[in-house]
Amino acid sequence: MLKSVNPVTGETIATHEPLDEAGIDAALDRAHSAYADWRTSSLEARCDLLRAIAGRFEADRDAMAEIATREMGKTLRESRAEVDKCASALRHFADHGPAMLEPEPIPGGKGELRWLPIGPVLAVMPWNFPYWQVVRFLTPMVLAGNVGLLKHASNVQGVGKAIEQAVQEAGAPDGLFQNLVIGSKPIAGIIEDDRVRAVTLTGSEGAGRAVAETAGRALKKVVLELGGSDPFIVMPSADMEAAVETAVKARIQNAGQSCICGKRMIVHADIYEDFEGRFIEAMLDVKAGDPMDEASDIGPMSSEEQRDTVLDQLEKAMEAGGHLVGGEKKDGPGAYLSAGVLTGLEPDGAMQDEELFGPVAMLFEAKDVEDAIRIANITPYGLGSAVFTEDETEAETFITGLDAGMTAINQMTASTPEAPFGGVKNSGHGRELARFGLHEFMNLKSVFRKS
Repeated sequence: MLKSVNPVTGETIATHEPLDEAGIDAALDRAHSAYADWRTSSLEARCDLLRAIAGRFEADRDAMAEIATREMGKTLRESRAEVDKCASALRHFADHGPAMLEPEPIPGGKGELRWLPIGPVLAVMPWNFPYWQVVRFLTPMVLAGNVGLLKHASNVQGVGKAIEQAVQEAGAPDGLFQNLVIGSKPIAGIIEDDRVRAVTLTGSEGAGRAVAETAGRALKKVVLELGGSDPFIVMPSADMEAAVETAVKARIQNAGQSCICGKRMIVHADIYEDFEGRFIEAMLDVKAGDPMDEASDIGPMSSEEQRDTVLDQLEKAMEAGGHLVGGEKKDGPGAYLSAGVLTGLEPDGAMQDEELFGPVAMLFEAKDVEDAIRIANITPYGLGSAVFTEDETEAETFITGLDAGMTAINQMTASTPEAPFGGVKNSGHGRELARFGLHEFMNLKSVFRKS
């Protein structure tokens, strides 16, 4: 039985009976049948459906947002913004997607390149951005002419059902998008099934390895968006006020439970003490409270288990010589953890191989540009990165030197439908969003024409 638990109270909101083997088989049959029709649908029909789904998100925004807040604890303000972002992305692809699928001529007049659908795609999605992560998969899937099967995180089944309902109410054909109420055990069998052509996963490094291994054996295409330990670098030329303000926002968004949160603050020695004082003061001012209360900066973490995982990591860091300010467990009910800052750690020490998935930042001092890049690249991850500098030469050095799929200059890293999203090293491979994400699960067909 799958459970949705309110992290504010620890109380079970709902239980969900998982599909049995027959139910999964029936869902795969529906997907297979839906694809047979949807693959031949017109681009106009696909874009109309995307706009209709966006309309459902907009009409049901407040109710959908409340489901996410109650299931995984993000502030209601953040949940509403997430639903809005989904609607915006759906409309973006409806407006600009057809141009991304235009045939491209082969040089020399020999023919053209076509982008064609490949079939049902399985998406294994996480709880931290329960709407946005799914829409990043759903939108290009609809536009490409594929069909989708969602295996959502066990604790956000209410969100999964809400998305499925929005798609159905928008007029999607039966089987085009299905929320599979299942745990992790059936995933391998679904990937191996001939009715499924590809899989995308956003989650932990361990989950990514397991899915990639299964997909590899089955010769299925896979896109992986895994963890991150993103550097947030501040140089002497930076606007200090903006850097501190953005660093706090980057670290505490979604209570620190974001793959592209700035997690390791790497600050030049000349301004380290100034930044440290301001940053710690600002982090200690962050208010953790009821996510339904507009005055709360952060809500609880997604679960007591996730909170305790971070507490264990903090204990390990302090045993390795780190000094923690804040980052405390709140007495009473709820999976609350206050914002905090870890200093005194060696860059290549206890935490270099781990993702700190909570509202606590690690602070490091760098001697110069080369040292900042060295510290940033020590981690096995390579998802996002952010750099605050007013020196364009420095900025270019960071852009080319940082091992990351994304680098933001004088702003925090964010995902947007206009730009590809993804990482390198242990942060996964493949891209979501933009035309690159759309093309990941399509057949690039070379068409030759005799002149």
